[in-house]
Amino acid sequence: MSPCPGRGLRVRAGVAAAFGAFATLVQVCAFAAALALAPGPASAAAAAAVTTVAPTPTPSPPEPAAGDAAGVAAGSAAAGTDEEGSFVRALGLDLANERWRGDLDGMVARRYLRVLVPYGKTLYFVDLGGRQRGISHDFMRAFEDDLNQRLGRAEMRVHAVFVVVPRDQLIPALLEGRGDVVAANLTVTPARARQVAFVEPAARGVHEVLVTGPGAPPLASLEDLSGREVFVNPSTSYHEHLLALNARLRAAGRSPVKLRAAPGHFETEDVLEMANAGLAPVVVADAYLAKFWAQVLPSIRVREDLVLHRGGDIAFAVRPGSPQLKAALDDFTRRHRQGTTFGNVTLRKYLRQTQWVRPATSPQDLRRFESLVGLFTRYGEKYDIDWLLMAAQGYQESQLDHARRSAVGAIGVMQIMPATGRELDVGDIRELEPNIHGGVKYMRRMVDRYFADPAIGATDRMLFAFAAYNAGPGRVRALRAEARAGGLDPNRWFDHVERVAARRIGRETVQYVSNIYKYYVAYRLVQERVADELRDATRAAQAR
Repeated sequence: MSPCPGRGLRVRAGVAAAFGAFATLVQVCAFAAALALAPGPASAAAAAAVTTVAPTPTPSPPEPAAGDAAGVAAGSAAAGTDEEGSFVRALGLDLANERWRGDLDGMVARRYLRVLVPYGKTLYFVDLGGRQRGISHDFMRAFEDDLNQRLGRAEMRVHAVFVVVPRDQLIPALLEGRGDVVAANLTVTPARARQVAFVEPAARGVHEVLVTGPGAPPLASLEDLSGREVFVNPSTSYHEHLLALNARLRAAGRSPVKLRAAPGHFETEDVLEMANAGLAPVVVADAYLAKFWAQVLPSIRVREDLVLHRGGDIAFAVRPGSPQLKAALDDFTRRHRQGTTFGNVTLRKYLRQTQWVRPATSPQDLRRFESLVGLFTRYGEKYDIDWLLMAAQGYQESQLDHARRSAVGAIGVMQIMPATGRELDVGDIRELEPNIHGGVKYMRRMVDRYFADPAIGATDRMLFAFAAYNAGPGRVRALRAEARAGGLDPNRWFDHVERVAARRIGRETVQYVSNIYKYYVAYRLVQERVADELRDATRAAQAR
């Protein structure tokens, strides 16, 4: 028999008996049925959202009508209007593939310097109308103006052009010559300083602190993190300093912190947003950024009493062979860093209203989620789609509430319009099972009809399908074409087509896809947590 009756855990009888004596059993069983034991492709290591095996072909979905859950009709993609974009197109620059490692004199001769930035909500983003924004953008635009003034260039200006790369690729891209300066809120660390030349710090004395959200455990000291989870991007200095904390904990004979990896494109604000929603109870952030975002994320608590790393410097980085550029940035930064009028005003202007991700792992939501797992897994298997992704979309659409009805008549967990439900031929979508069946079937059709190109990765097929569900497949097709024309990868959503979507149709679709992906990450984190609890309980039982 198994410790969770009826769940089919293949545990030897002796181990099961001991296992059942542990106080954590109730919690383990509550989640095991919903997550750890549910069939389907989702796992801690799952990288694909749709399997590579093509399912039996199904009829193509119709183009969404106005007012349907799939949203907006297709629109044309006009050329960008910003000055930098015009300059790049005029010179025919291929920034995605260029490799060049010169210094400032060469940049002046070429008339541009390339700024490597991650895409997010704080440092760099492109909004409706093609406006580039963000702290790093404004700082480097001001540097561009300052440089041209010193060079006496009113007409033939030197331009700062922005090259977006994931955070874990910033330093490699700099060293490979794909950019000239990294403007990404980098903390100066010994490991990084061995690879790059940091300029004069834009901020000094920055503390990295713990930030907690709803459901966080009580923490009186850093040592209380022993055996607890922290959600962190592995490419950040936060991760580096958490590893140092783990070394100290192990030396003291204590369990290390369990480091849950955030996706590589997650920026600090994304992680804080997860904490605010209760999806990641403990995270780490620079104190000034945490306090800044706490103004619009009311459920996070900035623990300035729990400092992971003290007195850090935040600086831009250049290649060691760029002394001229470093000297120019050193001089400019001294006059514009945090604490100056420019630095303070620039930081404050990026509070923007947005549709923050909602909590998806509260006890009530998890109970609702558990009740639907069987249906999501059944139809996820039927249509070769990761059931966790579909559950995440269901939460975004309705908070998994089948009683939900939209103002335009969309119905149930998956918010399907009646006309779409009839076309899908899955039964009465007012009933729970046909509703979930219809939602999964619709997404399978969307992928097969519009995003079956093998050049698109499995996860990105689903991300594009979610975008098409929200904005219309014709619109997403146009966005991909514009991304290709602009030197971006048309087969990747995050940091590529996402940027064109933000410029052309605003934040709604970008936020829709981002929210679903964050719920997906949250459900995977719960799944990993359950797997850990099962493993730990089994080991403890075997040791008795």
